Amino acid sequence: MTQAGTKSVGTEPVFVSPMDHYNQELIANLHPADWVNPTPAQRYNLVVIGAGTAGLVTAAGAGLLGAKVALIEKHLMGGDCTNVGCVPSKAMIRSARVAGEIRRAKHYGINVPGKVTVDFSTVMERLRRVRTEISPNDSATRFQQEFGVDVFFGEARFSGADTVEVAGQTLRFKKAAIATGSSPLHLPIEGLEESGYLTNETVFSLTEKPDRLAVIGGGYIGCELAQTFRRLGSEVVLFQRGSRLLDREDLDASNLVQQVFIQEGIRLVLKSQIKRIEQKDSVKVIHYEADGQENAVTVDEILVGAGRKPNIQGLNLEAVGVKTDSRKGVIIDDYLQTSNSNIYAVGDVCMKWKFTHAADAAARILIQNALFAIAGIGRKKLSSLVMPWCTYTDPEVAHVGLYPHEAEEQGMEIDTFCVSLNDVDRAIVDDETEGFLKIHVKQGTDEIVGATLVARHAGEIISQVTLAMTNGVGLGAIANTIYPYPTQAEILRKAASQYSLKRLTTFKSLASKFLAWRR
Repeated sequence: MTQAGTKSVGTEPVFVSPMDHYNQELIANLHPADWVNPTPAQRYNLVVIGAGTAGLVTAAGAGLLGAKVALIEKHLMGGDCTNVGCVPSKAMIRSARVAGEIRRAKHYGINVPGKVTVDFSTVMERLRRVRTEISPNDSATRFQQEFGVDVFFGEARFSGADTVEVAGQTLRFKKAAIATGSSPLHLPIEGLEESGYLTNETVFSLTEKPDRLAVIGGGYIGCELAQTFRRLGSEVVLFQRGSRLLDREDLDASNLVQQVFIQEGIRLVLKSQIKRIEQKDSVKVIHYEADGQENAVTVDEILVGAGRKPNIQGLNLEAVGVKTDSRKGVIIDDYLQTSNSNIYAVGDVCMKWKFTHAADAAARILIQNALFAIAGIGRKKLSSLVMPWCTYTDPEVAHVGLYPHEAEEQGMEIDTFCVSLNDVDRAIVDDETEGFLKIHVKQGTDEIVGATLVARHAGEIISQVTLAMTNGVGLGAIANTIYPYPTQAEILRKAASQYSLKRLTTFKSLASKFLAWRR
């Protein structure tokens, strides 16, 4: 039961398609239909707007530390990650990987009779089940009972210098945090709206597999879902405006992913521009230009995975002096503070890192800076974070720290050590040799400044590099670390051994001269 209150939720009932028992349970956890908003406290230490990862971590952490906290959410608690992002996408990816493994089973001496078929509706039912199993972690009841947070459902709007309105009630605050996230960018393509399309907010509600799928955008969302749908049996065409996929990543990494996609039968249309889309009966015809040639392709569904926009509308931010930008979102300083010193922002609505783990880490900084730093003493900086990320294609592409071009822009000279998975015994045994590690150190030292890893389990292994960078552990220490044999993580030790060998070569020259002198 909720706290005693006089106002019930001021929003329309929430529906998540399809409304099976899994999604009904999801809603019961994340936006209960019978929830009664509590009677507001006289004043809150912190009012948090948005219950995605950034807002949840901020509210829970502040509540556990004794602050009086209000958390406002207009839709489903858990935000994109739980509902339409990390959790459902990785559930689909897992099913797709199994399908891919079975198709390659004969390569390992395992004969699977007949053709591998995918029951798409069961894949999606599993997705909904997994998402629902995880949802209690983000539930309204848990945040109220375990963390002591007052949870309000409804649209939030700043109504004064220290007040926020929600569902007909006014919440007074000492500090406020904007954590409203981002949403898919609407592309100005003629006929797109009329023809209809999917985004990450709707694609996980599918119950029938599209036989032919067009994916617009070759970033991490587009690439992950293009490969997933292809492995689940869809014919996939992937449109990218640039000359390569994952164009912010290492060139060799993106080239390798492209090669894998082509091998798996994904049609890549690079350097393309979509001119218009038309609906013909139950199909959609995409008219596009690529390499100076105009062409058309017919598909059953279109998935837009290009770009995100910050959710800043309707908050009345101008009335409280919070500066915004239509692309960057809420403008913050290195301490997550907005142009209004009493209002902070965190997560996708304001940060260049649009990852769940980035929102989590930044939320911890916000708690410290907003509630416990006195006269600026004890504040933490967002720029101090060592931020890894991973694109969950197969193989995965993981990165942390600087790319070589970024080091050059900073005037930093680096040494790069590169190891192919072809040189890692466990990768050979597993037949997972598509990939490599590039690790960058300050020239003449073993200080790690960045790394890119392409491997089937790159997201798991990159954390070792992040740990080393965060704690000032250099390649020399990694070279002296014993790794179990055989493991794919040995690729780190092999790179570190290259560094040690380079030092040994220098030492050997000096030692030879010394020993010659002693003769």
